[in-house]
Amino acid sequence: CGPSRATIMTGKHSHKNGFLRNTGKGLDQSQWTLSKALQGCGYSTAVIGKWHLVSDPIGFDYWEILPGQGNYYNPVFKQMDGSIKKFNGYCTDITTDKAIKWLDKRDKEKPFFLMCQHKAPHRTFAPALRHLKAFDGVTIPEPPTLFDDYQKRSGTLAKNEMEIDRHFDWAYDAKVRKDERNGIKLPGPDRYPTVEYRRMTKPQKTRWDAHFGPENRAFIEKVPTMTHKDIVRWKYQRYMKNYLATVKAVDESVGRMLDYLDKNSLTENTIVVYASDQGFYLGEHGWYDKRWMFEESFKMPFAIRWPGVTEPGSRPKEMIQNIDYAPTFLEAAGVAIPPEIQGNSILPTLQGNAKGWRKSLYYSYYEKGEHNVPQHFGVRTETHKLFYLPETNEWQLFDLIKDPQELKSVHDNPSYSKVRKQLTKEFHRLREHYEAPPMKMAKGS
Repeated sequence: CGPSRATIMTGKHSHKNGFLRNTGKGLDQSQWTLSKALQGCGYSTAVIGKWHLVSDPIGFDYWEILPGQGNYYNPVFKQMDGSIKKFNGYCTDITTDKAIKWLDKRDKEKPFFLMCQHKAPHRTFAPALRHLKAFDGVTIPEPPTLFDDYQKRSGTLAKNEMEIDRHFDWAYDAKVRKDERNGIKLPGPDRYPTVEYRRMTKPQKTRWDAHFGPENRAFIEKVPTMTHKDIVRWKYQRYMKNYLATVKAVDESVGRMLDYLDKNSLTENTIVVYASDQGFYLGEHGWYDKRWMFEESFKMPFAIRWPGVTEPGSRPKEMIQNIDYAPTFLEAAGVAIPPEIQGNSILPTLQGNAKGWRKSLYYSYYEKGEHNVPQHFGVRTETHKLFYLPETNEWQLFDLIKDPQELKSVHDNPSYSKVRKQLTKEFHRLREHYEAPPMKMAKGS
């Protein structure tokens, strides 16, 4: 979340930019940031939507942001004067409206840098009313690791708190309110309120209830005869349909933004990037949410349209990461890249000229937080992944070719001794290269 966003804004890893956790003081914006650099060289700059860096944005001519995570229904936005304003409607639509409005009103004589940042599809998933029935009658395929037993890997995996089975909240996540259960006790947590439902207007609640009510009643009637796995599978289907329906509004938003560029003759002179701050578990390893260095969370969405540079449908194989965004935008703008930036412009990879590009990625995770995922630090190559857990003094090594689902650590397997030595050496090389602090002594917000 926040640490990834700070990395995007600074081009530096968390231990360098100081934003290690979501619960700290906020991003220290006295340091170099992408927005300040582009603003300083004549760009009109704006960020609208989710910011999630605690401190207010700096380096933007205009900003209007969601406090914290924001809300899906009838959200409030923080204004540049510090006031909070409520807007009726659906957050994804409102964020898009505001972004297009800014594009219309900006100084047309200046180049622009706009960050249109959606809350969606962050938990808790609340689709737009028009999308509630988008996946009715559809059965979402289950991932093969939905019932992962966490064997043959660190024991810390079984202690996580983001399992669909044990931690997916009935009201907050599954949208089954207490007043709909007819006294039936459901297995699993029930700690959080139905936040989005409470924010809705009466007409919004009526449409919401018309969709979820019949499904919930049918489920409650079946609960006494359902097995444990049956219930987990029901929760998975509810999770996925809500998630995918929530994404549909984002998809529409992207279309609206691209249409605006077309209609205003901006397409051929505008770089468009679609990205996120992390990947997401959609039932893999039995999980929802994110965290861990496993592929589903480690990999981040990234799509780019760069007229005259990218070929539609092309997919470079080089490994890029969020420290690379800032230097890429600087090169596109013709701005010098500061020496403290730890990333590299991805332009060579887009042009098919990636000779000398990195062969490994460094990863760090500092915030244990409510989901009980311990700090861990690692390295990934094209074929293997190694990470270290200081809390338990454990190493995990995965063969991504033979074991793409990462079900068995081969760190102690003698046949992987050469690979283990190579990755351990590379891990320490990267830590030295990026000037990472001792793993048990990392400081920051």
